[in-house]
Amino acid sequence: MLTVKRPSGARATSGARATSGARASAGARALEARNQAVRHRGIKSMRVGVPFVAVHLACLAVIAVGWSPVAVGTCVALYVAREFGITVFYHRNLSHRAFRLPRVAQAAGAVLGASAAQRGPLWWVAHHRRHHRFTDLPGDPHSPVVDGMWRAHLLWLFDAANQPTAREEVPDLARFPELRILDRFHHVVPAATALACFGLGTLLARAGVDTSGLQLLVWGFCISTVALYHSTFAVNSIAHHFGKRRFATGDESRNNWLVSALTLGEGWHNNHHRCPAVARQGFGRLELDPGWWVIRGMSRLGIASAVRLPDERVLAEGGIPPGQRARLLRR
Repeated sequence: MLTVKRPSGARATSGARATSGARASAGARALEARNQAVRHRGIKSMRVGVPFVAVHLACLAVIAVGWSPVAVGTCVALYVAREFGITVFYHRNLSHRAFRLPRVAQAAGAVLGASAAQRGPLWWVAHHRRHHRFTDLPGDPHSPVVDGMWRAHLLWLFDAANQPTAREEVPDLARFPELRILDRFHHVVPAATALACFGLGTLLARAGVDTSGLQLLVWGFCISTVALYHSTFAVNSIAHHFGKRRFATGDESRNNWLVSALTLGEGWHNNHHRCPAVARQGFGRLELDPGWWVIRGMSRLGIASAVRLPDERVLAEGGIPPGQRARLLRR
């Protein structure tokens, strides 16, 4: 049975945060601290930049390794599985605590998220929580309003001030040693995923399947990882610039159907900024949200609990018809 907690509208909306003036002031201080770090430590981070560039360049090897149905299928499967790791576990579970998991399931979900090569869970969550505190104001790590599209989409990753894990943002998660270890050694899981792709391809080739170790490495890991990077980054950039606004959230978040399709539900970003603490992000009849389907499935299996849904007042504010509101709240 689905266990539901509905946050109050005050808590779920941007109105529950500090006033815009206070947020702007705090954001300006954070921006100055970031700029000081940049001046002292330099713009680029080799530790992040070299693997990031390398996996992009490795995609060009597709010219040499070719393609096969097995390789393309592996690419799609790993894209979808790891995208769920980001949207369901890194984002909705760890960042917003929109539902609860047993500790083992929480750790397993964090490993799946880490396999997407978007760094460790504490680092990812800390930056995302900071984004919500200073959305589209100075201090937001990736705002197209403040810093432009390219910085919001990509360049913020290489800023020296964004390299450390801001532990003060994640005290609730830092108490779990398994998450701290995963965050400290965040390269291990993506490297293991890449090796697994190569090993599987080698075994399949020996069994007579039309593929190879290098082919599965390129398609299963490199191409799917690059696709994951840019679909996730599109939420930060495109979904704060293009799309429709159901709610007046005080920022530039948008609902974008294409970004949502690529990220399995993350593109209903204006909905999310109105109700960041809820597990369901698609509110409209056609706002498909596969991430929510996974959470609902885990709840019905008794794995997920304390699942948060938007309250009826928020749905009415967004113009959701009464009959549809009842369906959303019932599920």
